[in-house]
Amino acid sequence: MKFDMSAAWSEAMRLVAANRQVVTIVAGVFFFLPYLAFMLVFANQMEALEASQAASPDPDVVGQAMMGFYGEIWWAVLLIAVIQGIGMLGLLTLLTDRSRPTVGEALKTGARLVLPYLGAQLLISVVFGILVLLPIAVGAGVSVAAGLLLALVAAVLFLYLFVKVILTPVVIAIERQANPISALGRSWQLTKGNSLRIFLFVFLLFIAVAIVGGVFSMIVGIVFALGGPQTTLLGQAVASSLVNAVFYVIFLAVLAAIYRQLSGSSPQMVRETLN
Repeated sequence: MKFDMSAAWSEAMRLVAANRQVVTIVAGVFFFLPYLAFMLVFANQMEALEASQAASPDPDVVGQAMMGFYGEIWWAVLLIAVIQGIGMLGLLTLLTDRSRPTVGEALKTGARLVLPYLGAQLLISVVFGILVLLPIAVGAGVSVAAGLLLALVAAVLFLYLFVKVILTPVVIAIERQANPISALGRSWQLTKGNSLRIFLFVFLLFIAVAIVGGVFSMIVGIVFALGGPQTTLLGQAVASSLVNAVFYVIFLAVLAAIYRQLSGSSPQMVRETLN
């Protein structure tokens, strides 16, 4: 089956419109509020990190500063990953389950499947980390030219793998797949023959969200800047959190629409087949 970008977008918007009330609740609780809290609680540390990066563009210094920053707040990053993971899986369940579960039932499903989801993300992160670090190691040990060439190859592989595993959270939520490796394999199977189309679709989506989100954040920043530094900080945090929540909603709806189109059957039929 060839992937139809127009049909997927229409289906994604239909899913959001048909479930707008529950989508708003889940997005607010699991995507907006956690991100807002993170931005406000760690505002000083992030400002210090930005200042150190601006003062010294040396990659080694920047890398050490980032490792120090995330080394201090790893627990907060993990907590947000768990919260947003539950929200993602719960929202995917709400958008696709024909049994029309309640918000509570969908979130229970998300909580039950969040560990497999995090396991799959960990596996993906390890592979992506290797792709990032390998060119650096080669460049340092052999030559800069070899490192740059390998970096180009790694970037292509990175994007290819990103597309191939992009449906993993949808597979976990919709098919109730609790095996991370099986979920990754199922995503790979579903995207077969449509990787380039999916990449272009997601790339255009990212560009559109970045442009609209950037303009929105700039306008909010200007308005809140009239109230002083603290108000400016609050405005930036609110704007970033809203963009984050809207992005998650649209992105997850798009993933659900892609899954429905490529699987060729309803989520209910998929689960009946698996059972």
